[in-house]
Amino acid sequence: MLKLIEKYKQDFLESLEKLRAYSDLTIKSYDETLQEASQYITVFEENGLIKLNLMPYRIKMKDLNPKTISRKLSSIRSFIKYLNDNGISCTLESDDTIKVAKTLPKPIKHQHIIDALAKASLEEKLIVTMLYSLGLRISELSSLEVNAISEEWIRVIGKGNKQRDVPLLKKTKNLIDTYLEKNQQNTFLFQKKGERLSENSLRYIITKVFKRVALKVTPHQLRHSFATELLNNHAPISDVSELLGHSSMATTQIYTKLGSSLKKENYNKAHPLCFGDA
Repeated sequence: MLKLIEKYKQDFLESLEKLRAYSDLTIKSYDETLQEASQYITVFEENGLIKLNLMPYRIKMKDLNPKTISRKLSSIRSFIKYLNDNGISCTLESDDTIKVAKTLPKPIKHQHIIDALAKASLEEKLIVTMLYSLGLRISELSSLEVNAISEEWIRVIGKGNKQRDVPLLKKTKNLIDTYLEKNQQNTFLFQKKGERLSENSLRYIITKVFKRVALKVTPHQLRHSFATELLNNHAPISDVSELLGHSSMATTQIYTKLGSSLKKENYNKAHPLCFGDA
């Protein structure tokens, strides 16, 4: 397995970046998983077909939580698919699916975000506002170019190089204009010494902003807060799905659960037995 990975891994990782537009952090995770798996997976050939037995690696991972195991196995499956797509016939043995409970990031209350913004610098304020008011992924914010910003819209390049247009609030646009007046950028909205700010740099800034108000917040929580606020204020789920750049509305339904109080409110308004005496 080690020789197989060493020979094709770099090309595979480059394909994740160029063809799927995966983040640096995601690509690093794939790299580490393949390197680890190569020490345990056994390989044999049968009738011209390369077979990889996952069982030794699954035994090694048995004490990890199901979500971690599922993520690692998914990375290996992607690599095997890449090999098959490039003419190397491979198959996986002992590749049973891991059941993983679907969890949601906890959204941040609007007032907590306002409190954090009140103590933020101009750059910090813009970074948090962009994530919260546009629902961007951290990778999308890191790669956002100045020429993608118009008066009322931002053109976002999402996963798989899929393009979407997100409406730009006037408050956010004013903040961008003020920031650009003080920071003459060439290509990217957030850059330093000619290079775009990395996702890790942006994460660090967000952590620092919310630490001042005694909160631990991730970029994904701000994206989730964006979606939750829209749904809780009766935005159609189809619109929210499109704004988030989800390929399936089912993803949005998992990602943006309505609060119990709003579900009850909508039920009371909609069901005929809730009207008058019945």
